[in-house]
Amino acid sequence: MVRRRVPVSPTRPERTVRVSYSALLRIRDDDRYVLFDAGSRPGAFTPPGGVFKYFAPAADLLDRLQFRGDRWVERAAGMRADLRGVLPSRSVAEFCRWFASGAYREDSVECLQRELVEELVEVGFPEIADSVPATQFTHLRTVVEGPSTVPGKPFKQLRRFEFHDLVCPNRRATTLRDHLLALAADPDIRTVLGVSSADIRHGRAGAALIAPHSAYLAWDERTWPDIPSVR
Repeated sequence: MVRRRVPVSPTRPERTVRVSYSALLRIRDDDRYVLFDAGSRPGAFTPPGGVFKYFAPAADLLDRLQFRGDRWVERAAGMRADLRGVLPSRSVAEFCRWFASGAYREDSVECLQRELVEELVEVGFPEIADSVPATQFTHLRTVVEGPSTVPGKPFKQLRRFEFHDLVCPNRRATTLRDHLLALAADPDIRTVLGVSSADIRHGRAGAALIAPHSAYLAWDERTWPDIPSVR
């Protein structure tokens, strides 16, 4: 079947949608949740995890959908192949079908393990990253936001958050979990934070901001709007 592209009127720009698809990790002990320093949002803390990456064979499909990945100058190298960017609104349905197929992209385990290794380096504890391959995960909830308007932006936004619980099937994974909980409880550690559900609902723990999507660690709705990232 040949698809014909309908020309866009020069007086009516084509609508675009920003998409961001991510997997995030819940590490908790009773009512204490582990958050990491969010490098792209100084002063804020977020659940470990991040955006899925796609593999090279998906590039042609994404090009056809006119997907343009986000590229922030200071983080351009690390954002390569991220499933975070903009595409025409007419391409959103096909993008969603492709993602649901799982073809030529990370699955949740690949995404979470890669992100956890990278973020342990970023928060200053690369020595415990060797235990990450021993971890397993169970799905907690998936939350889809949008497409919805973004104040001050010319596009709508569609975000998909997959939240997973850390599973410890062996001693290495259990040791990693215990180490992270200990770091989060240590007031001298500035890059790993332990927060309560009340902190999350309030949006702060002491002076630290809590990324609003952290609310999905405990509930299926958020309390606060987004914190703008550093570009």
